[in-house]
Amino acid sequence: MTTPDDKAHPPADAKPEPPPPPPVDVLSQTSHSIVINGETIAYTATAGRLVLKAEDEKEGEKPKASIFFVAYTRDAGPGVDPTAHAAARPITFSFNGGPGSSSVWLHLGLLGPRRVVLEEDGRPLPPPYRLVDNAYSLLDKTDLVFIDPVTTGFSRAVPGETDKQFHSFKTDIESVGDFIRLYVSRNHRWTSPRYLIGESYGTTRAAGLSGYLQERHGFYLNGIMLVSVVLNFMTVRFAPGNDLPYLLFLPTYAATARYHGKLGADVPGDLAELLAEVEAFAMNEYALALLRGDALPAEERTAIAERLARYTGLSADYIARTNLRIDIHRFVKELLRERRRTVGRLDSRYTGIDRDAAGEHHEFDPSYALIQGPYTGLLNDYVRRELRFDSDLPYEILSDRVQPWKFDEHQNSYVNVGETLRQAMSMNPHLRVFVANGYYDLATPYLATRYTFDHLELDESLRGNVTMSYYEAGHMMYIHDPSLAQLRNDLAAFLSL
Repeated sequence: MTTPDDKAHPPADAKPEPPPPPPVDVLSQTSHSIVINGETIAYTATAGRLVLKAEDEKEGEKPKASIFFVAYTRDAGPGVDPTAHAAARPITFSFNGGPGSSSVWLHLGLLGPRRVVLEEDGRPLPPPYRLVDNAYSLLDKTDLVFIDPVTTGFSRAVPGETDKQFHSFKTDIESVGDFIRLYVSRNHRWTSPRYLIGESYGTTRAAGLSGYLQERHGFYLNGIMLVSVVLNFMTVRFAPGNDLPYLLFLPTYAATARYHGKLGADVPGDLAELLAEVEAFAMNEYALALLRGDALPAEERTAIAERLARYTGLSADYIARTNLRIDIHRFVKELLRERRRTVGRLDSRYTGIDRDAAGEHHEFDPSYALIQGPYTGLLNDYVRRELRFDSDLPYEILSDRVQPWKFDEHQNSYVNVGETLRQAMSMNPHLRVFVANGYYDLATPYLATRYTFDHLELDESLRGNVTMSYYEAGHMMYIHDPSLAQLRNDLAAFLSL
């Protein structure tokens, strides 16, 4: 009879436990077809985990993480050499942001061959939710690889390693970049036209990868597609002494107030006309007022508060009490306070209900709450039932387990990967960039993005490589059917250049 103490102190001649087997790749391939623009496209879906290894001086190649991905590759036609077909096909690597987000949003919302069904304006239908073939998919233009960084999706560090080593600006870019190199090598895609598409913090990652892939792996890109952009964090971080966000968020505040009927009859009714007027005010009189700080005369301070009230739907008295500086978290709570509603951060068209209407910050982002359920449920069903990849791990849709996210390389400074992108474009003048902006995006507002690109200091010969487009929706503009159709056409045109 053994006791717990026997197990804690095994006999001296007991054999040591054998080491666990090394982690291995796990892949599931399935065959499908879809009709896009009247054309039937046969494709292979591959869902699985690739083991990422590091070179160790003592141990050789040492496993460090299993990266989950889903790839869609168009099949070669009858009589077509599959290797030559794959080499000629463009390939696009896709990821979302957070940091801490899986790739589910771009995967099941925009690019992949299956799509979450929502109302036309993006609101969810009642459960049970359903997927449909995505007629807006880009699979007719490019093969697609959706990457879940470590601790998102089913991606994890291997036993003996820790996830935390991947939770930083630098190591995240390195691990995703090394996965891309591994996938390209394993699947003989080094001669394919190659693209990245990232959303939100995924745009930060994409710009960082433009430098890392070139410099570490000699992997030059044809193009980068950026959806809801943050490259220079100074443009979106509300902090004492940093006045940029107050200027750059203002047009989106105005668009939001207009949408919810909070503006008076004395402002332009047309959205484009309104935004042009607000942009001019933000970058001139308002910017000069904030630049003067406490030296701004009382009369001018009152006049600026009244102009801000005219464009935001907030009271001049409230704005004066904010020192003319309207924080986004206060705005989403204050705009519809008298209606006991908050507005969304990711998409300010949507409203939410807090327990009380007296607080300074909303309890949750209603625009995220609307989409979380449909995307989470359908991804978990789709990957197991249609892609036939089983795992008992929770699929981490948007995980806080990556926090605290480290920016060790940017101590006492704001992250700005715009410079990385500028240098990559200067080294590779064929690198083109597409930028998608939502007018109702209060996470990465469009004027902040435009400001960032206007301050890249790109050589004049390269400025034509950047294309910007705008949509009457929010951060995830593709949940709005008209914007989805427009974005699909814009991306297809970009890939066809």
